[in-house]
Parts: sequence; C-alpha cells; structure tokens
Amino acid sequence: MQDIRVGGRASNAAYQFTLQAPTLEELEEWTPKITAALQRERTTLADVNSDQQDKGLESDLVIDRDAASRLGITVSQIDNTLYDAFGQRQVSTIYVARNQYHVIMEVAPRFWQSPEVLKDVYISTAGGSVGGSQSTNAVAGTVVANGTSGAASAANAQAARNLANNSIGQTGKGAASTGSAVATRAETMIPLSAVARFKQGATPLAVNHQGLLVANTISFNLPPNGSLSDAVATIAATMNRLGVPGTIRGTFQGTARAFQDSLNNQPYLILAALITIYIVLGVLYESYIHPITILSTLPSAGVGALLALMAFKTEFSIMALIGVILLIGIVKKNAIMMIDFALDAERNRGLAPLEAIREACLLRFRPIMMTTMAALLGAVPLAIGFGEGAELRQPLGIAIVGGLILSQLLTLYSTPVIYLYLDRFRLWANRKRGRAPAHPSGPFLQPGE
Repeated sequence: MQDIRVGGRASNAAYQFTLQAPTLEELEEWTPKITAALQRERTTLADVNSDQQDKGLESDLVIDRDAASRLGITVSQIDNTLYDAFGQRQVSTIYVARNQYHVIMEVAPRFWQSPEVLKDVYISTAGGSVGGSQSTNAVAGTVVANGTSGAASAANAQAARNLANNSIGQTGKGAASTGSAVATRAETMIPLSAVARFKQGATPLAVNHQGLLVANTISFNLPPNGSLSDAVATIAATMNRLGVPGTIRGTFQGTARAFQDSLNNQPYLILAALITIYIVLGVLYESYIHPITILSTLPSAGVGALLALMAFKTEFSIMALIGVILLIGIVKKNAIMMIDFALDAERNRGLAPLEAIREACLLRFRPIMMTTMAALLGAVPLAIGFGEGAELRQPLGIAIVGGLILSQLLTLYSTPVIYLYLDRFRLWANRKRGRAPAHPSGPFLQPGE
C-alpha cells in the first residue's frame, strides 16, 4: 500500500494514467488496445485495468427505410411517435382560476420494462399542413379559463382533459406528433413493427470527462521490487510503439502525476537550496571559496543514505528523499565547526592554514562526535521501529543513519584536505589577478604591510 496518496480518481489500483480524446468512439477503440498492451508488461506493471464499462444493454431500433417509404412514413414521424410514448412530452396546459396544470403524455410505467412493447406502438400516416398550435408554437390543447364564465371554464377544462386522455389511449394508440403534441383528427395507423425492428446492443454505463474531453482511466500497481519511474517509462514506450493517434492524449493522475511533478522540479529545488546555503555561508565567512569546502561534505551523506537503503532493500521513496534533505542541514555542521575555528585562528592569531586546520580538527573532534551521535542515535528508533506506520518511518531513519555514518567517516579526513587545497587555489587566483596575499576571506593587505 502507498504511504501517501495524492488525488486522482477512485480506481482498483494505486496509480492512474488517464486517456483523453475528442470523441467517445475513438476513445473506446484505443483504450482496450492500450490496456491489453500494458497488461503484457509484467516486469514493470501489475494489476493493469481500466474504468471503461461499455457492456451496458440497450435496444437499438433498426428502421427499414424502404418499407417506411412505401407506406409514406418518415423517420421524423417514427421519432415523434417514440417521443410521445417514452419522452414525457407536454401536450397541454390547463389554466384555472388559481393554478395551472401541465399535462404530460407517456405510456404507462408497466410498458417501460421490456422492448417488446415496441411491437404495440402505432405510427400515424397523416401528413397535413401546419396550423393551429403548430404555427403559433403554443402547446396543443391549451385551454385558458380566464375571462370566461364558470360553466365555460369548466367545459374548456374538461375538453382539454378529454383531449389528453384520448391522445394517450392504450399503449401507443395515440396519434404520432409531427411537431404538435397531439393530432386532432382520425388517421390511419401503421404498426411500428411493420417498418422497424429492434436488436440488443451495448452502451457505456457511464461516460467520464476530464476538462472538456471524454476520458478513460487506466490504473496499475507496481510489481515487487518495481519502481514508479520504470512504470512511467514503460507506458510512454508502449504508447509510442502502438502508434496512438495524436488526438488521444495520455496524462498521469494522482500519485503518479505528483511523482512526475516532483521529478521535474526536484533538480531546481536542490539547486536553489545549495545556492541559498552558499550565499549565507559566503556572507558569514566573507569568502567565495570556503563555502565550497563546507558544501563538499554533502555528496558523502547522499551516497551513504543510498547505500544504507540498498543494504536494507528499501525503496527510495519520498520519505527517504526527506531524509536526504535533512542530512544537508545535519552533515554540513561538521565542516562548519572546523572551518569556523580555522578561519578565526588564521585571522586573529596569524596561524598558517595547515596549523589552523590541524588545531581545529583536534579541538573540534569531541563536539563533532557528540552532535553526530546525538542525531544518529535519535534516528535509530525510526530505522528499527515496528508497528503501525513503521513502513512510513523506516526509510527516513535508514537514510539519516546511513548518511551520518558514511559522512562522519569521510569528512573528518576529507574536509581538512579540501580546505588546504581551496586555500591554495585562493592564493593562486589572487596572484593571477595581481593582488597581494591576504588573510583568508578578509581584506587584502596593502604592499609593505
């Protein structure tokens, strides 16, 4: 299970890849192909499935246009007849003194349960000219009670009710609408089964959207010892191999998208952190060179964290990355304690760089070991802890412990050497620029001083 889950749709697996297309037909064609291809990639992906559900049953009406033409029936008449029966068409509005009533025409609910009812639907063959309510866009059978006597109002209301009832009749026996809600004269009726038949078809149970486009989501898990970066590369390679058209666009969602965003921003974040540290140390020690000496301790901490994670067969997760970032602040204090003492000895007591850094190593060894052991032992419970939520804390503790151990072993020896070489580089650079030797990081001496 994931330690941290970020957004995404509800799915049957942890990670999600969403396909978007301008048309549903194109998406339904390519989603099964892409899903089947990814299911074969068992080394980097597991439990691949999609949320496409297109096996819902529907009744498709197939019109025999030749037969309909011989009988003088148009497709619009068939459409209006079906709308009269199942579309809840408003056929009348009854106005009384204090209220109004909308009359809705449809077949009885018991006839909604089976497509066999289509055999009992009849179509009107009457054409006729448009007039009456059709020409005025008013609802057919509208009766206005205002301004009439009580008896006339009641008579008009009753006439509207009779008109609505007669138009409904038995199943489908009402006249087909040709723009108006109901017909008002006797007409010849043709059974729908004479010009059409129905067959079973498939339809999507739901159509998902993301933004303005239809979307299907492919979800997947990782196999044992699999990494999300390998899964992302596999999906991209599969899309290219299948030749998916450019109109279908695939993007990662949820945790996979957060992973991609973190990978894209991570180098810039680390670079910004290093630049900030360099500027702060440069202002503190008034030097362009010796902040590099302090930053030189960081690679050993990162390598130690990675080696520890590999030794314990632990993935480099986001928690392990947080541990490496914590190491940046913990490890560089070893170099700070030595460099700060050495620079003070050179500036105030006039010691040579070699003598100053040697004295700093001897006098600062105990506080360096004390602070390092305090941080290391504080992270041990995280690394060896068990119980609820231990899988979230262990990568953090292992990264801190491993990074501190290796950096402690290396920086005690490497930091003095780097300090001396960078100090020589500073003096060499001053000579190249024609400047006199100076105290480290301090003002340059004037000739003769």
